[in-house]
Amino acid sequence: MTDKADPESKPVEAPSPPPPPATGINLSTVDVALRVVLFAATLVSVVVMSTAKQTELASVPGVPGARVSLAAKFNHSPAFIYFVAALCVVGLYSIITTLASISVILKPNHRTIFSFFFVLGDVVMLGLTASATGTAGGVAYIGLKGNSHVGWVKVCNVYDTFCKHIGSAVAISLFAAVVLIALILLSVFSFHTKIRK
Repeated sequence: MTDKADPESKPVEAPSPPPPPATGINLSTVDVALRVVLFAATLVSVVVMSTAKQTELASVPGVPGARVSLAAKFNHSPAFIYFVAALCVVGLYSIITTLASISVILKPNHRTIFSFFFVLGDVVMLGLTASATGTAGGVAYIGLKGNSHVGWVKVCNVYDTFCKHIGSAVAISLFAAVVLIALILLSVFSFHTKIRK
């Protein structure tokens, strides 16, 4: 009697284990998301600052009982004009670098050189954002507290809505500066990992 293999029976193969789940974070996607957040923050900050306007009746110094209508606008202060101009530049930069970051996702072999330029650009934009925020914040603080040593009176007790707009714009620009710091760290990390490979 000859032993023949049953044609119906096939060797049983052990099931292959499922591939491990991807745990790595796609740095390019995070970069794009942060740049979109940066654009949103700069846009909101510029809009809030640009709409800072309030008209109130103010007393005339030296004339008791006399009151005149005075308007407070953001463009009455060079510091606030600089703030708007600087954040417009940062917002434009965020649009350009978002598009560049999307191109890195489509062509990953250019990631190293883009990471290098992103670091340089982000550092410059962080300096611009910080200087604009500090300038506007300094003027806003004088408006809020005044300065008795030089005779500058506070105005936020009169122009409260105007000051709220200014304070909100400065706070949002501080958030934009934090986003830029995160982008710098992300670009440095991406650049570092590419060099080590």
